[in-house]
Amino acid sequence: MGLIRSRAWALLAFLALLCASLAPGAATAAELVMFTRDGCPWCARFEREVAPAYHMTEEGRRAPLRRVELRAGGSNLAGLAAPVIAAPTFVLFDEGRETGRITGYLGDDAFWGLLGKMLADMPGPIHRSGTAARLD
Repeated sequence: MGLIRSRAWALLAFLALLCASLAPGAATAAELVMFTRDGCPWCARFEREVAPAYHMTEEGRRAPLRRVELRAGGSNLAGLAAPVIAAPTFVLFDEGRETGRITGYLGDDAFWGLLGKMLADMPGPIHRSGTAARLD
């Protein structure tokens, strides 16, 4: 009986790992990198208006947000198509290379629209045409 129970648990653990690896977004290597700078008012506005709910959206699950402090002189992070010199700048990476960029932050509507367009242009399960799932 103990052998059957241990095999059943092993099978369940394997199935759980398999399901987790097949979950939407789990296999993607997409990431949204926000280049930010201390004292940047537009960065602070993004942090108030978008950041608290970003991870709960389809976009946030597809391209998790990572912040990088932008130093004087800009950034030449690996995979960038061109250096980043302004904060905030949002760069969408897919499998380690830049696939899209938003320079500046003009408000949540503009951000969601531009991000939705960049994600729609990427291969994958989410194809939106300039719309975004927001939690108001």
